[in-house]
Amino acid sequence: MEGIKHQMVKVNGINIHIAEKGEGPVILFLHGFPELWYSWRHQILALSSMGYRAVAPDLRGYGDSDAPDSVESYTCFHIIGDLVELIDVLDPDVGKVFVVGHDWGAYMAWLLCLFRPDKVKALVNLSVPFLRSHREIKPVDFWRSYYGADHYISRFQKPGEIEGEFAEIGVERVEKELLTDFPVILPKGKLFKRPLDEPITLPSWLSEEEANYYVTVFQKTGYTGALNFYRNFNRNWELLKPWVGSKIKTPAKFIVGDKDLVYHMPGMKDYIHNGGFQEDVPSLQQVVVMEGVAHFINMEKPDEINQYIYDFFTQFH
Repeated sequence: MEGIKHQMVKVNGINIHIAEKGEGPVILFLHGFPELWYSWRHQILALSSMGYRAVAPDLRGYGDSDAPDSVESYTCFHIIGDLVELIDVLDPDVGKVFVVGHDWGAYMAWLLCLFRPDKVKALVNLSVPFLRSHREIKPVDFWRSYYGADHYISRFQKPGEIEGEFAEIGVERVEKELLTDFPVILPKGKLFKRPLDEPITLPSWLSEEEANYYVTVFQKTGYTGALNFYRNFNRNWELLKPWVGSKIKTPAKFIVGDKDLVYHMPGMKDYIHNGGFQEDVPSLQQVVVMEGVAHFINMEKPDEINQYIYDFFTQFH
């Protein structure tokens, strides 16, 4: 990871760790679960060599960034508050940057564009499209009704519970399982498909050394901060009521793998391809579905993703 600089930045009352490289217009990279700034390592190296200043924070609750204790400190407004201040630090003159998001980072990036379109020049989001709020049903309740009580999002809800189960298995196995084959269902007592005494084979895009970077960091921090994002799904749904029906006007491109668990959530393909997504994001310029690619798309296909990002942002100089 040669030439990547690390620093702590005070924003929104907390310390956020950022990794960065390069000179030029800022691209802000926002990671998901169970990840870190490090998930963008390929993008940081590539885009910094293409004339950009690539910046990837550890989101609040992750890695070397502060992790406030209370679950309520992880609503979408707290996260977006961090990002707005961070953008002002990174681009003090105009306060406007390019953004790339994946998973939770993508969800937050959509909301950043919804609340503060003045802060984002253009957006490339991976894996998670804009999530339209259902007027009656809270999201966790909807997923529970569809998948049952063992759905991973339901299992993440009760503070301390899944952390205890993860602790029994150990961070190393948990992290490697999550990155290798993210489970939609997490049954108690048998969280993962593989027996625990069976060695885990990492995917070709993740070396042992790379996987161990995540393991080392999560061994230090635990998972609570990261899980607290999920514990605010229903609270965010309530807080976002004033924006129901609002459009996102930021120029955007969306990329998803056809094997991504998000792509196979109920109603998702229909929403992405049959007009709903375009209706909510009128300036959505392109949807790319990558064949044979799963959830961690920017690590699985870094060269293609780097090129997609570069080609899209080049239009906005």
